[in-house]
Amino acid sequence: MTTAVTDTAAAGDTAATAGEPRGVLLADVTTPADVHGVHGAAGLSHWKCLAGRHDLTGEWEAVEWASIPPGGVSGEHRHTRTEELYFLLSGEGEMYLDGTPHAVSAGSLILTGLGTVHGLVNTGTTRLDWLVAEIRSPHTSGALRGRTTNPSGDAPRRRTEEEADVNARIHRLDDEQRIDPTTFLTGPLRLIETVTVAAGESLDLAATGTEHTVFVLSGSGTAVSGDSEAPLGPGVSVTLPRGTSARIRADRSGTADGAPDGLRLFHAELSLTTAAVEDE
Repeated sequence: MTTAVTDTAAAGDTAATAGEPRGVLLADVTTPADVHGVHGAAGLSHWKCLAGRHDLTGEWEAVEWASIPPGGVSGEHRHTRTEELYFLLSGEGEMYLDGTPHAVSAGSLILTGLGTVHGLVNTGTTRLDWLVAEIRSPHTSGALRGRTTNPSGDAPRRRTEEEADVNARIHRLDDEQRIDPTTFLTGPLRLIETVTVAAGESLDLAATGTEHTVFVLSGSGTAVSGDSEAPLGPGVSVTLPRGTSARIRADRSGTADGAPDGLRLFHAELSLTTAAVEDE
């Protein structure tokens, strides 16, 4: 399912017509596509696009969900125009960064910069699921707009000697809870965090100078935008294009499966560059 939860776009639309207001985008991980041999690897994986660049103003390439079975592989590949985050939702595996394996599991966050070869292997006995967000680099954004400089006007940040070997970072987001990606990535991604909304409480988000994507990790609740609302549960995403707002409200009672009250969310925020807004 991919639809809009506000009255600014018809249900089923994933992008508003030019000049029309956008709605908040709601999607879930049901009915994913079957992908054989992803990134050149053998075997089957599952994939779902939750929001794409045509839905949004900012430098997002895509927000996606992916899954591989035990023994499955997402093949090694190099990103030359986008920076990427992986947030592992379930399972365990090995993340290969420039050929070196690193143990990862649910709660791991991997940030991969330009030029690094990465791939993921499911080494566990259960499905390995993860979120993906691809963000266009300043160089790519400038090239697409016919500019040869960083569209933000800032000079590219120089890497330190420690960063020179592998242009990637692995965090335990479950432990750290909030990451400032600007300390590593060069693009406009400004915040990555996990958030807990207590039962009966709300989280208000407004895409003013920013855009947001939220993914429900556990619990149940409701997304409210304008006069419209939609139920929330594990595997549902809410993405806010520029100019929209939403209230993420946690249910007051526990869920049927015995999960704790409230909502636990993954949240990423991207700043809008002047060039992106001007070119919309």
